[in-house]
Amino acid sequence: MTDIYVSWDEYHRLIEKLAVKIDRSGWQFAQIVCLAKGGLRVGDILCRLFRQPLAILYAASYGGQNHQIRGELTISSNLAMIEPKLKSPLLLVDDLVDSGITLQKTSILLQEKYGITNIKTAVIWYKAASRIKPDYYVEYYPDNPWIHQPFERYELITPKDLLE
Repeated sequence: MTDIYVSWDEYHRLIEKLAVKIDRSGWQFAQIVCLAKGGLRVGDILCRLFRQPLAILYAASYGGQNHQIRGELTISSNLAMIEPKLKSPLLLVDDLVDSGITLQKTSILLQEKYGITNIKTAVIWYKAASRIKPDYYVEYYPDNPWIHQPFERYELITPKDLLE
């Protein structure tokens, strides 16, 4: 498996490219839901660019050494949002789609629990191993590399390490 290292500048350029793809599609949406933690930055930037409300749904499936071991998917039972109710159409965003399980299960949850029927998905990276194809993506990887994002270093250090 290949490793890809992404700088902060490249990361932000990729999010901007994703925004352009979404905008050029002409699809209009009324709400963004981002999947935490990986989709937080993507969702934040997209909600600012499109001036749409943001809701956050926590989903986790990676743990272990360097947070590179896929385990059981856990999805929070509630959304964090200001609005009293989710709006439709809805853009569901994450940083990447790896197996596709997270996007698939969170889409189902949004449909069943919140009655959202018009959902499109957007990610920066789309890997071939995914069981679903996102509606919008910037880069496709047929060989499923491990993508090292610029914020990952914070999972390996503590505030004390910053003093050294």
